[in-house]
Amino acid sequence: MSEVVVQPCRSKNEPQLPAWGILLVNPSEACQAARISGQEGWTRHFLFHSNLHLAQSPPMFWAGPAVGAPMAVICLEKLIALGANRIIVCGWCGSLSPDLGVGELVLPTWAISEEGTSGHYPVAGRSESSPRLRKGLKDFFLGAGKELKEGPIWTTDALYRETREKVVRYGQKGVLAVDMECSALMQVAAFRQVELAAVMMVSDLLWQDPWLPAFQSKEFRTRSRGLVADLLRCVGALAAA
Repeated sequence: MSEVVVQPCRSKNEPQLPAWGILLVNPSEACQAARISGQEGWTRHFLFHSNLHLAQSPPMFWAGPAVGAPMAVICLEKLIALGANRIIVCGWCGSLSPDLGVGELVLPTWAISEEGTSGHYPVAGRSESSPRLRKGLKDFFLGAGKELKEGPIWTTDALYRETREKVVRYGQKGVLAVDMECSALMQVAAFRQVELAAVMMVSDLLWQDPWLPAFQSKEFRTRSRGLVADLLRCVGALAAA
């Protein structure tokens, strides 16, 4: 394999991160996390065109936003270089199944890649999310009376090229939803040998004709803010264990 020119690294004056943290894909969730961490006295650090906030007790971090596979991978690579090795991703997804409604939570197990980033990270076999982190997430959310639906997800770069044929075909194969980051993040985690899992909230229904978006609705925004608060508590509990 040819030598890589640019390597992710920790530079002078950059923080040493704890193992546990959250990568928030969307700007609205990052804003919510900033409000919470500001109230709790987390420290803020530079992270490209994103944000990085660090707590001391329990030791954990959150970073974001990072929309799309290329930006999400740039952030993830930097977080790993700074010391992160147990990362929970939080984002939105579009449902491919009538059994999966708006506001429900998906726990991706593996992903079909239709993005251009993961191919640059060769690994043997199929990349999957961490079973151990998935169990921790399931235990926490079930304890809070909330269900997580596990299964594969479809990741694409081309938001405006999600065809009806693909929605039907992938849905019939048991693929739960579509997003723009998961397959690349799982691939990088496997390549770098760190643990990563994701919790995705259903923001729109692609199986419905016509397409039904719900990410602007008040109810969805309320649930999305609640998910951020839940994940901060969840990762805090896992980091303290």
